[in-house]
Amino acid sequence: MKEIISKYLKDHGFGEFNPKAVLFDMDGVLYNSMPNHAVAWQESMKQFDIHMTAADAYATEGARGIDTIKMMVKKQKGIDISLEEAQKMYDVKTDIFHAMPTAEIFPGVKEIMQKIKDAGMQVGVVTGSGQRPLIMRLLNDFGDFLDEEHIVTAYDVKRGKPNPDPYLMGLQKTGNLQPWEGIVVENAPLGVRAGVAANIFTVAINSGPLPANELSDKGSNLLYHQMTEFCNDFESLIEMAHQQSQIFKTTKTCK
Repeated sequence: MKEIISKYLKDHGFGEFNPKAVLFDMDGVLYNSMPNHAVAWQESMKQFDIHMTAADAYATEGARGIDTIKMMVKKQKGIDISLEEAQKMYDVKTDIFHAMPTAEIFPGVKEIMQKIKDAGMQVGVVTGSGQRPLIMRLLNDFGDFLDEEHIVTAYDVKRGKPNPDPYLMGLQKTGNLQPWEGIVVENAPLGVRAGVAANIFTVAINSGPLPANELSDKGSNLLYHQMTEFCNDFESLIEMAHQQSQIFKTTKTCK
């Protein structure tokens, strides 16, 4: 842990790593919802003569739904469709998804949010979704830790993941924080790339079927397979962050 934090500071030239907020992705991080999303993507896109596999759903997870649809249509049909057309297709996917069984909250999620709150830090959610029922579920499930002002949706940014914009907006919504004052928690390659592009310390939770290197190769600073593992390490990470920041500052001063 010590070496990982030290490398993060050196790689970015930061004088400190002082986390004040943790920004969570939603699907595959807070909820075990990706299997449902994969089915909904496949079933909905069939209606528009677009072939989409479960692997495609996982590979594009985190991107805005309309961006995924525009990309798939361009790739398979060679045409550019409007945002309005993409939205209509996305609405079909949304309807199928919401007709499926409700996805469970992953073990460890509420526990780590309580630790974040106890540490005087803020909780934010940064999702590529813009579906109102999902936002309302976030507020219902995590209302003790989260309010709507701390949620970034697909409609808050013009460029979705893997661009840094969603997580930069997350920093803004949690108090105009700097990159070294945040932690990103992601489960998807596009999301990890977005967190890294925003220069934020990025934790990957490999909750799906992807090989671990699909996340680590995208630049994640830490990699776990379950939220409970990260929850167990959380206090140590925060304590070590403060220690390493102090060491880094002292070393810079001595030079």
